[in-house]
Amino acid sequence: MAEGLLLVTIRGSRKSYRARDVEALKRHLIDKDEDYRLLEVSNSDSRASLAEETGNSKLLTIRSCPGFPINSYERIECLLNGKPFVVNPPEGSFLYIDKWQHFVIPEEVVVIGIENMDNFRMIRQQRKLFEAETGNGRLLFVSRYPQSTDLRSWLQGIPNRYIHFGDFDLAGINIFLTEFYQYLGSKSSFLIPSDIELRLKKGSQKRYNDQYTKFKGIHCDIPSLQALIDFINKYHRGYDQEGYILHEEPIKYGK
Repeated sequence: MAEGLLLVTIRGSRKSYRARDVEALKRHLIDKDEDYRLLEVSNSDSRASLAEETGNSKLLTIRSCPGFPINSYERIECLLNGKPFVVNPPEGSFLYIDKWQHFVIPEEVVVIGIENMDNFRMIRQQRKLFEAETGNGRLLFVSRYPQSTDLRSWLQGIPNRYIHFGDFDLAGINIFLTEFYQYLGSKSSFLIPSDIELRLKKGSQKRYNDQYTKFKGIHCDIPSLQALIDFINKYHRGYDQEGYILHEEPIKYGK
């Protein structure tokens, strides 16, 4: 304002600012702070080109790692960039899909989204659970970490059925309802094991108490999921999905 580079327009209680001369404003800002050099870089430029131009790739806030991880305990023949792509990672590994817009899977494959990375990594130790609750069809496991909307956008663009596997507590249900069901509708569902009521009886009361104030009013129009909400409120407990990972040692439930 002191340099006369900005014009102020007042409409009621609101103010807006416009540059008198865009190039002059750029030069002025760059002289004050090198971070403003990003104004000289087009939106399509990558970190690499930004580093070449300015010597500092951190000036541009872009996601260097788009996409999401995928996993499977059986071979699934897919397409990536229009070419055959086999998903069959050996135990101890999983794959990462970068160009998710060009990732195509068979329509009969059921996609299971797993919230916890331990559960995502150790899908073979939960195979009996998945087969008991989903049948014997082929399953592709996905994770939304690093957190972004890429996974959800991909799910919106495919016809495949989606099953959400998260913690059995009010916060976990809220994630499903607000971040998936709201956008995917009836092709999405929440994985509810047949023994969940027994497990909730020995679940974490602290987890329930910590979440109750924020999520006490949660409800939904899905009968099976509303029944789960009722169980959680009945026993005042939540249960972590890690409890379904089979270990050699007996599982110890939280207090």
